[in-house]
Amino acid sequence: MPKSSPYQPILLRILHGSTAILVISALISGFWVYNTYDKRWGTLPLPTIGDIQGIHGTIALTFFVLLPFFALYSFRIGSHRLIQPKSLQQLTQPNSRMGWITGHRVANTLMLIAATFAVITGRMMKEEWLPAGDLHRQWYQAHLVAWLCLGISLALHLLLSAKVGGLPLLRSMMSWAVHRGDTLRINWQAIKTQPLNWMLKLMETVVIGGIVAAWLLPLFHS
Repeated sequence: MPKSSPYQPILLRILHGSTAILVISALISGFWVYNTYDKRWGTLPLPTIGDIQGIHGTIALTFFVLLPFFALYSFRIGSHRLIQPKSLQQLTQPNSRMGWITGHRVANTLMLIAATFAVITGRMMKEEWLPAGDLHRQWYQAHLVAWLCLGISLALHLLLSAKVGGLPLLRSMMSWAVHRGDTLRINWQAIKTQPLNWMLKLMETVVIGGIVAAWLLPLFHS
């Protein structure tokens, strides 16, 4: 790996890479579901896939299972990559490097919130709604908004990653190199005692609380 490329922990690369694949797959398959059953705001000439809802649901469920681990890593180990108390002030300097770095942190945080919104609304949907033409359910409408928010936040994340880190950052996230002493082990004690600022505590509560809600709400939704 070139010396100019930063080194990323192997656990981050695995979690980030897996999450990226699942998010992109969920966005594509989600649009395919919309393109098959809805089409109210435009359509593409895509081939019909018989069980596209099942494919999208499997991808989404896998992402849902992975999301708590990625969120835990993000808030407790990678918190320096997320929004900070001074972020809003630093965003007023858009043409400075700190302004771009802050924008990248905000985009990363928005990705976590949008992903949580997507899993909550997706978990509340019923498979029979769309084949029956029942397109006006509130949870389906909310899931469409979540899909859009996730797509926008992903685009911002990619653009700002390119601006802040460029090719070296991309290479570091895709590299298979492992430094001595870098393992998949998590120091759970360090995670439990990792101090968080008030803003990150709020964001963590929203995300983790949303994930828990996504597990529990379907139990009470008929």
